[in-house]
Amino acid sequence: MSDSDLVKLYSGRILALAADIPHLGRLASPAGSSRKRSPLCGSTVTVDVVVDKGRVTQFAQDVKACALGQASAAILGEAVLGRNRAELEAARAAVAAMLTSGGPIPTAPFQGYQALIPARDYKNRHASILLALDAACEAVAQAEAAA
Repeated sequence: MSDSDLVKLYSGRILALAADIPHLGRLASPAGSSRKRSPLCGSTVTVDVVVDKGRVTQFAQDVKACALGQASAAILGEAVLGRNRAELEAARAAVAAMLTSGGPIPTAPFQGYQALIPARDYKNRHASILLALDAACEAVAQAEAAA
């Protein structure tokens, strides 16, 4: 990757998102928890949730990822409260399609993933971007199964 490619990829918006991730930390008593790791880069995201009546009411995330993974976690953190598993799974599918097949930007409240469009050309970064969404989907499924 050339220096100009890095500048294009790591825009000011992505770096700003990475610097301000909502809901950092862990929940004391999560109903569901999931840790996801990208084998390619070693990024990890752990998500804890509490779900009530099918909706995420509490959310925390421990993010050890590259700037793209951190930006993705920030976007998710802004949108996750009040969402159900189907909405999270649809957002995950939309982000994957946006990255891999030129799909449209995810709909509200996940439209913030638009900031990650420059990562389309960097397939080796897609797994890191999807980590937070993957962990959230699994944590919610786990919470629902335990209920």
